[in-house]
Amino acid sequence: QLVESGGGLVQAGGSLRLSCAASGRTFSSAGMGWFRQGPGKERELVATISWSGGTTYYADSVKARFTISRDNAKNTVYLQMNSLKPEDTAVYYCNRVVGGRPMQNWGQGTQVTVSS
Repeated sequence: QLVESGGGLVQAGGSLRLSCAASGRTFSSAGMGWFRQGPGKERELVATISWSGGTTYYADSVKARFTISRDNAKNTVYLQMNSLKPEDTAVYYCNRVVGGRPMQNWGQGTQVTVSS
């Protein structure tokens, strides 16, 4: 089970930190990723992190603004989002990933709205 939180309404240039709490004993051995789905858009991959946290990937649109991290002791993955833009407005989801592809059922997501 995946439970995302931390979304909200923020002005452009602001910051938010998303959290994703995952259940299951395999979390610490799984790659994790954040995805988002904006209004009228398909869901897209935003960032991934390896099981150890040593390897990360970012979509070009968020590079240098977003940071993905994880705490395996807490079964939680985070997404620090800085310098937010209106185009970052979306529902954000986390998932276990293999090769950047989601591997389990989606959670409810968390809404991020960036006003201009």
